[in-house]
Amino acid sequence: MGFINDRFMIGNEVGVRLYQDIAKDLPIIDYHCHLEAKDIYENHAFDDITQLWLAGDHYKWRAMRANGIDERFITGNASAEEKFQAWAETVEAAFGNPLYHWTHLELNHYFDCQLMLDSHNWREVMDHCNRLIKLADFKPRRLMERSRVEVICTTDAPLDSLEYHRLLQQDDTFAIKVLPTFRPDDVFNEDAVQFSQFTAKLGQLTQIEITTFEQFSAALSKRIAWFHEAGCRISDHGPIAIDYQAAEPSRVNQLFMRKASGETLKKEEERQLSSAIFVMLARHYKASDWAMQIHFGAIRNNNSRMRQQLGINTGFDSINDQSNLAMSLNQLLDAMAQENALPKTILYNLNAVYNDVVATTIANFQSAEHGVKSPMQFGSGWWFNDTRRGMENQLNSLADQGLLMHFVGMLTDSRSFVSYTRHDYFRRILCNLIGGWVEKGEVPDNKEILARMIRNICHDNANNYFKF
Repeated sequence: MGFINDRFMIGNEVGVRLYQDIAKDLPIIDYHCHLEAKDIYENHAFDDITQLWLAGDHYKWRAMRANGIDERFITGNASAEEKFQAWAETVEAAFGNPLYHWTHLELNHYFDCQLMLDSHNWREVMDHCNRLIKLADFKPRRLMERSRVEVICTTDAPLDSLEYHRLLQQDDTFAIKVLPTFRPDDVFNEDAVQFSQFTAKLGQLTQIEITTFEQFSAALSKRIAWFHEAGCRISDHGPIAIDYQAAEPSRVNQLFMRKASGETLKKEEERQLSSAIFVMLARHYKASDWAMQIHFGAIRNNNSRMRQQLGINTGFDSINDQSNLAMSLNQLLDAMAQENALPKTILYNLNAVYNDVVATTIANFQSAEHGVKSPMQFGSGWWFNDTRRGMENQLNSLADQGLLMHFVGMLTDSRSFVSYTRHDYFRRILCNLIGGWVEKGEVPDNKEILARMIRNICHDNANNYFKF
């Protein structure tokens, strides 16, 4: 029996049964990722396994730096062969890191390779993968089809043309839905000059003269409608912290006009304007029956020297902490609810210390008005938490404070076409957790309820929740 088998990550018989009989072969709805619709449409073959595995993967880059690998072999001008060897040398040092498991799940699932990659067999593994990667099965579309993907949601800026999403919709040869996600980072940009430039472009694109907050809202509403026509049903937000501060409408309008003219606001003023924008956007999302995702808690690009050298999103991010999270988070959601502007919402917490804060907060705003169960969701273990420990912590907090049965499940949050094995990883962890409850006598071995629970979390809940 190879290292990757149906018992991998599952330590009880009920969990093995749930995985083998139910979870293993369910299709995938990947409702948050960072793939590019252009790459899927053009469907170009990868040059080699190094390009597929290491290009842009800051998870691996961080591990390689920790292994003492020179930057030339990570993001520099070393050859593909040299970079693969450097990664193999890192893998054998990665026991306990999910990268070790992800690497071998991908080798097993996509390349039918049972070898455990290390510094001795790296060339054999590389040559095996490079022979296969030239085949049509390893082009982006086929990788998605082989992964049993039904839907993916990319991450897209408000002014994006969505050209390739629309081209994919017209392509009858490709059945997987590739849908955009509305990610308005530009709207919350604290740099007043960049905010002013964005507002001007938004006005040109929507043909709305934007001089007031109300006109700003109207222009964004037009962009949301544009995304909706392209199949978008989700927004996404990535604040460093949740820091709600209320302000009167006249005050908000004044702050908007100042910032739109290029004036830098004070911190308190910035919080007031950003809070008002958040509530305004939520109102538009609810009107369109969208789900609103909030990924909060990441401090990004902390190594300023390496940012100057490599740019952003290169593996120098970490977990944030903040004061008064519980109060601010409840106040933000309450402000939306007071204005009948609270959409279906998924909160992703990067700092596991706050798991119970998030889980108890969403319980305050559950309702039946959206026609789905648990419209307020505690999102899957994210980024630094998509590990076994991180996922189990999130699942247990959700089960403690809410109803795990209605959880919308896993996502990849990835730029890789072979990261769908993270869904498999999650499913194994989920089945092991629930199977363990059964074997400890904490829940009954009711096969009908257990099967529904696994099927719901792994697929059906997402399908019903997002209404793609």
